[in-house]
Amino acid sequence: MARQGIDKETTSQYVRQYGAKAEMLVQILQAIVMRHGWIPEQTIRQLADELNLSRADVYGVVNYYHDFRTEPPGNHVVKICQAEACQAMGSRALTDHACQSLGTDIHGTSEDVTLEPVYCLGNCACAPAVMIDGKTHGRVTTGRFDELVTGLKEGA
Repeated sequence: MARQGIDKETTSQYVRQYGAKAEMLVQILQAIVMRHGWIPEQTIRQLADELNLSRADVYGVVNYYHDFRTEPPGNHVVKICQAEACQAMGSRALTDHACQSLGTDIHGTSEDVTLEPVYCLGNCACAPAVMIDGKTHGRVTTGRFDELVTGLKEGA
């Protein structure tokens, strides 16, 4: 994923791809995040201008959805499920351990690993669930979490 900003022409291409319609803002933002990993400040301003929206409208959407971030993520993204089934099976303690282990808070990045909450990975029968770089892992204990993160750091 790109760590630098997105140039104006690239942003305009996303807008054109979705017909330059304000009601397509969420889809445009999803496309940007899927390709670039984040939404830079200048992209928010440009989207507001090109879609004839206020900056507050665009910021509101970006801030509402937890998958939209305004800072570049690490090269690895770790998401820990916070939904009820996972909470019942220990995801709060796992989240606390992950924050301590990685040296960051939820929504933070440390050692090139971004830690985020997610509200259901659809793996409730194998709670607590964790997604690392798009791959879901079930029944994750603190020990298993440490193994998975160590694997990231070693490039496994």
